[in-house]
Amino acid sequence: MAKKSKLPSAKRARSAPAKASARPSRAATEEAIRTLIKWAGDDPYREGLRGTPARVARAYEEWFSGYGEDPRAYLSRTFEEISGYDEMVLLRDIGFVSHCEHHLAPIIGRVHIGYLPRSRVVGISKLARLVDVYARRMQIQEKMTAEIAGCLSSVLKPLGVAVVIEAVHECMTTRGVHKSGVAMVTSQMLGVFRRNAVTRQEFLSAIGRPNLRGE
Repeated sequence: MAKKSKLPSAKRARSAPAKASARPSRAATEEAIRTLIKWAGDDPYREGLRGTPARVARAYEEWFSGYGEDPRAYLSRTFEEISGYDEMVLLRDIGFVSHCEHHLAPIIGRVHIGYLPRSRVVGISKLARLVDVYARRMQIQEKMTAEIAGCLSSVLKPLGVAVVIEAVHECMTTRGVHKSGVAMVTSQMLGVFRRNAVTRQEFLSAIGRPNLRGE
């Protein structure tokens, strides 16, 4: 007969994986924002700040709306009547605003996406929406670059995908080292864009980055 565990129930409960906490109510969220205003040194109940907690909560709903969206859904509708087109599809200068997950400071930049279709393409507006879904989450630029490329490759299954992001990080320009005019560039090359230097260079030249290695 197996022995019963002598581990107290409370201790067993603590050793189990923690469940995700429930989303706070709007009232609790606004109260938390009042606390931050107080911590910054101001009075959240003075006239100019009285409506700020509600406004910030609404702004968070917009800035982080990507958590409630499935990026793959935007790529689900594709077009196969492409009359044998087998050259690169490129959408460049897709503007975005995201937020750094370390300081919640804005990341402002643009994304360039290229892919070599195998048999189907997606509407170009869907590529912009794909960027928005990932941008409207707490991010680091390297992860966002890989997420966009990985999703596009997984759903469309093209011959290759290329993604380059150029962005300014306000956590670096408005605090810390206070260095303005500095942009971070990240890239992710998959499939033929990684294997074939000529295809990769065609993409990089088209986005005005011929000297970026992008490997």
